[in-house]
Amino acid sequence: MENRAQWGSRVGFLLAAMGSAIGLGNIWRFPAVAYESGGGAFIVPYLFALLTAGIPILILEYTIGHKYRGSAPKSLGRVSKGFEWIGWWQVTIAFVISTYYSVIIAWAIMYSYYSINLTWGDDPTSFFVGDFLNLADPGVFGGFVPKILLPLLIVWVITLGVLSKGVKKGIEVANKIFIPTLVVLFLIIVIRAVTLEGAADGLSSFFTPDWSRIGDAEVWVAAYGQIFFSLSIAFAIMITYASYLPKKSDITNNAFITGFANSSFEVLAGIGVFAAVGFMAFTYNTSVTDLAAEKGVGGIGLAFMVFPEIVSQIPVLPGLFGFLFFASLVLAGLSSLISITETYVAAVSEKFNISRVKSVVFGGGLAALISLAYATRGGLNLLDTVDHFINNFGIALSGLFQVVALAWFARGLKSYQSHANSVSDIALGAWWRISLGVITPIVLGYMMLQNLNNRISEAYAGYPMDFLFNFGWLVAVGAIFVGALMSVKKWPNNELDVDEDDKEGLS
Repeated sequence: MENRAQWGSRVGFLLAAMGSAIGLGNIWRFPAVAYESGGGAFIVPYLFALLTAGIPILILEYTIGHKYRGSAPKSLGRVSKGFEWIGWWQVTIAFVISTYYSVIIAWAIMYSYYSINLTWGDDPTSFFVGDFLNLADPGVFGGFVPKILLPLLIVWVITLGVLSKGVKKGIEVANKIFIPTLVVLFLIIVIRAVTLEGAADGLSSFFTPDWSRIGDAEVWVAAYGQIFFSLSIAFAIMITYASYLPKKSDITNNAFITGFANSSFEVLAGIGVFAAVGFMAFTYNTSVTDLAAEKGVGGIGLAFMVFPEIVSQIPVLPGLFGFLFFASLVLAGLSSLISITETYVAAVSEKFNISRVKSVVFGGGLAALISLAYATRGGLNLLDTVDHFINNFGIALSGLFQVVALAWFARGLKSYQSHANSVSDIALGAWWRISLGVITPIVLGYMMLQNLNNRISEAYAGYPMDFLFNFGWLVAVGAIFVGALMSVKKWPNNELDVDEDDKEGLS
């Protein structure tokens, strides 16, 4: 009889997986990447990347979690004891991300409140950098920003409160509320945005294909990068979530549903964002192209500088529109933060044989404490640097190691395929093994070489080299070191030994 916690329903699992995948990056990263990579033509490399990397890796991680019934370190350690450190590396990456992701949600909470009276005034950029963040120079932390501390506390109280309730009563219940609410709110935003003057021009800029970009290798790399970073793959989440699935669960179907739901929301976000950008271009009597070049259409700048400016110009109930947008960011952020935090809560609980509540207090409490560094006057510079390096030299690199370890060294793709096929309606074929064994390692390897070349040849965002070293490279490399260190401690009760039932299909 298995004592491991389980999801209460398939819908509960799917909503939790979607909640993890649908995050802040869907709203402010995808529209910019698609626009800059050929508009409507981007859908070709994007779908190809989804079908050859995104969904295949999702299926792989669902299979590993479902088969080995543990957190990422435990599951990968059960594949081979030499792989446990990869799981801890990914858990450490998730821990680092949670420390700054929580602060962005805190910003969104404040901006939901600011939307009511359009507090940012006539110059939202100056307000965000000056009045709100009171931003200091790179390398200078300064004092705390009081207006960020309270919402940051609220974010952690909600997140840790949900996690302390467990999988079924906590994570599942929260996502059953967050995800449907998020979709409804964003649909309202999109409907209002497409009815604004100039929205058609914005949508035309977003969807009109530039077929000349199809042959550009950078566009294909951008497509794989977007899929990789938006699906919550390769940093322990999906392995952990899948470990709570009942024994009889359709792995392949679940992966396809999660992948296409995430992509659908990204397209919906693109429609909303570019309809609003088109309205802004109409208001300023300029083109979407010129406006995008001047203001930018992605990242934190889009959310907290450009969008408030758009909100201020909306003729009817601008405050409501702004509130809905930032409330959507809060919901998308919270569902993702809960999943990110769950990775190390589960791993620490299993490794040190302590209760979930103690693991939540220890792991989540430490992350909350570290997150205070981002609530200082130098928080934005710190966040920008850590985020860049932990994403490009953490998630992508750990993903490469994971796929190579499982496909090349463990040579387990055929056995994982058999396990997935034994419980799934959609049977996996050679395309799945080729995608994971050949295409994904090549693309990720190329991405890593490209990222290394870019960072070696020039300083990221013009930050001082010592700042980048201390809070960029050291954080990225430190995650590997912590992963290796955590794998040294032995598991209680020889828990890396796999039950006989779990060994079926491996030989």
